[in-house]
Amino acid sequence: MSKHRIELRAAPHQHSGHSVPTIMRNVVYSLLPICGFSVWQYGLSALALLLTVTATCLATERLLNRNANTLGDWSAVITGVLLGLTLPPAFPLWMAIVAGFVAIAIGKAMFGGLGHNPFNPALVGRAFVQAAFPVAITTWVPAFSANRFSEFVPTTFTAPLMIPPDIVGWVKQQGVDAFTGATPLARWKFENVTASAHDLLTGAVTASAGETSALLILACGAYLAIRKFMDWRIPVAVLGSAALTAWAFQLVDPTHYPAPIFVMLSGGLMLGAIYMATDMATSPVTPVGVWIYGGIIGVMTVIIRYFGGLTEGVMYAILLGNALTPLIDRYTQPRVYGTGNKEQP
Repeated sequence: MSKHRIELRAAPHQHSGHSVPTIMRNVVYSLLPICGFSVWQYGLSALALLLTVTATCLATERLLNRNANTLGDWSAVITGVLLGLTLPPAFPLWMAIVAGFVAIAIGKAMFGGLGHNPFNPALVGRAFVQAAFPVAITTWVPAFSANRFSEFVPTTFTAPLMIPPDIVGWVKQQGVDAFTGATPLARWKFENVTASAHDLLTGAVTASAGETSALLILACGAYLAIRKFMDWRIPVAVLGSAALTAWAFQLVDPTHYPAPIFVMLSGGLMLGAIYMATDMATSPVTPVGVWIYGGIIGVMTVIIRYFGGLTEGVMYAILLGNALTPLIDRYTQPRVYGTGNKEQP
């Protein structure tokens, strides 16, 4: 009898010499420049938001796993950082705590922990606060305000269950030359005005804490791809299918639909494609499956943006892709050599 033992484990599966904590830790390292740029743009409120969400995720992870210390796999840190980067910089901290708790408790622990969750936990938390606090989640503040390192945005310390204060007067005092109060996607959807590619690449726009500099997100994603900590095919499929879909719509009506470059660089598509759609536990594992999965996310992002009531569609597109992952894996499994053919008489 063989002395070797076969172990069956849930995803993410280890196919190389890198352990799960090593991969997760490097993902966190790659997110640090994005976090730093967010703090540089929005100051103390962004810093408080990122720290609060991450601390809440860590505390919830520890609370729900008292018999086993699971903090060492770094997955809760990734969830907290990514969730914080998808929220507006002026988001009230008590709402951020709710988002962090939901992300870990419902998005991860309820399904059995790391590797068992069918949906990206950070997006589960983001989707919950999107529904629960629709006004706060769409309240934006200008980047590079004059007093961002000396004072917090007034909405940051809103008391629980209280209406956040109006920040229009505060915004006018920040020395910002032009502030529309809308993200590039909102300006396009409601005003038919598109931001320049330069502004979207460099982060000179209003958006969520970590959804501004597409160039920086690309550079950090390239680090993960080069180190083979990320399947590069997924973001390529997401961005490529989104660009092709946007191009097709623009051919039909170039005066109404924006250019593909605007679609790829605006909103949370870049962050979602590189850091959330590539989640090992919620994405397909078959070679064909990852292309189908990424294509679905890219197409659905554009469809939701163009025809949905919301300006952004990345979150729901990725959650839909997560839901389809088991089916994609099932129907794209490669056939084992010598099987599948009928027996010849």
